[in-house]
Amino acid sequence: MYNIAIIDDEVQIISMLEKYLGKSGKYKINTYSDPVVGLNAILGNSVDLVLLDIMMPKMDGIEVLDQIKEKKPEVKVVMMTAYSTLDRVLKSHKIGADNYIMKPFESLTALEQKIYSVLTN
Repeated sequence: MYNIAIIDDEVQIISMLEKYLGKSGKYKINTYSDPVVGLNAILGNSVDLVLLDIMMPKMDGIEVLDQIKEKKPEVKVVMMTAYSTLDRVLKSHKIGADNYIMKPFESLTALEQKIYSVLTN
């Protein structure tokens, strides 16, 4: 079973992902709507993958990604955003993001396949 953390300020996104990914039985899901709380939890616990929104109040996803990769470089991170810019994509990949997902999601099945691919590569 893989441990996945979801950090997104949109509670609806968190709820949808938690329900869908939790159904498979392959993932233990922890969710955080506050990026600071989520970052602290990730740094203090065993996590295999983080689904991380880029645009959030208090601390944006690029800052969270930077902290995760600095302190726990083995953790896989998939960035999520509805507001993609080439600059943010390049910056997140330079810091160490393992993949990128656009919101709204095309399909939850495709999303899970991408997550599983990142976890197993």
